[in-house]
Amino acid sequence: MISNLGVLAASSGLLFDFYAASCPTAEAMVKNTLRSASTDDPTIPAKLLRLLFHDCMVEGCDGSVLLEGNETERSDPANASLGGFSVVESAKGLLELFCPETVSCADILALAARDAVEFAGGPSIQIPTGRRDGRVSSVSNVRPNIVDTSFTMDEMLELFSSKGLSLEDLVTLSGAHTIGSAHCSSFSDRFQEDSKGNLTPIDASLDRIYANELIKQCPAGVDKSITVNNDPETSLLFDNQYYRNLISHKGLFQSDSVLFSDGRTKAKVEEFSDSQYMFFEKWTESFLKLSSVGVKTGDEGEVRTSCRAING
Repeated sequence: MISNLGVLAASSGLLFDFYAASCPTAEAMVKNTLRSASTDDPTIPAKLLRLLFHDCMVEGCDGSVLLEGNETERSDPANASLGGFSVVESAKGLLELFCPETVSCADILALAARDAVEFAGGPSIQIPTGRRDGRVSSVSNVRPNIVDTSFTMDEMLELFSSKGLSLEDLVTLSGAHTIGSAHCSSFSDRFQEDSKGNLTPIDASLDRIYANELIKQCPAGVDKSITVNNDPETSLLFDNQYYRNLISHKGLFQSDSVLFSDGRTKAKVEEFSDSQYMFFEKWTESFLKLSSVGVKTGDEGEVRTSCRAING
């Protein structure tokens, strides 16, 4: 598998140990920042993983999601609930002290997300670096490139394929939902409200007891800030419980449940539910592919001095 990862890194223009000479402690500084933040707030790992996904799927892994301002990616309602920005900014501030204008925000985010998975109990992964920061961040690019929780399998496959990601990558990367939480509105389409304001499940495949628990946590008219754990069993642990939940018909989103109901992906869900080792092996490969999508290298883009704004 290592040779495959090496080929992928080379084809993307990234290099393992890219900062070995220019900033040898770069990866350690990011990891220490992540550990400190996650110890204080155990929800940080899931937020960073989601932040990376939203960065890489729009404009490639170039830190464009980190840019602030009107009409940037961050201004889209789909990105309103993103978090983890402060961890990237903290690591960037530290790195600017020791290695000014050297380590990109895109690399910091990729490394922090990588470390977040390990912190939460997932596999330790080597990833290549050398990403450059993009100078374009447009709100209009967000919706066409982000998976909606109500997507069908075909819609998800079409989007993933356009990023060079496979059916197997889709099943594997969906395993990120083993940690984190979601707002009630992100799965409200699975319920219908009657004239008395009572909710009932639309989706008969959803486990009845689980569906009733969700209704209790997210009744009609619930406060928009309320969230529910993606994984009702081990919400802070990066493990293969997500796939066991799918088999038990306890996938929170329609886009989760379809992975088990669709014949193209069912066997892979069953394989990962049986073997955490196999999930972690495949996660290593799929995460490397995700974090290499559309990267800018060489003289493309720039290395920002602040992750919130382009230089100059």
